[in-house]
Amino acid sequence: MADTSTSEKMRYMKEYIRQFHEIEEAMEPLKAQRTELRKEFKANGWLTTEEVRSAVKAYRILKMKGDMDEIYDAYTSITGLAREEDSDDN
Repeated sequence: MADTSTSEKMRYMKEYIRQFHEIEEAMEPLKAQRTELRKEFKANGWLTTEEVRSAVKAYRILKMKGDMDEIYDAYTSITGLAREEDSDDN
């Protein structure tokens, strides 16, 4: 780490906070939109709270470059749902 004076550190800290604040402000509408999406799916009875949480967990696995089957398996293990093809085999 570069050796910086206290006044430089304070200047960098202020700049970091300023930029962080700008990013947080820009994200607010998206956070509200995500909340509304969750509420809509619950209100319409399309998904339960637990199913929404499971879907978010599945999304995060995908985001980490997970395999689609891995995502579905994680989702089904959390929700207790069975794959259609698995139930068709019985």
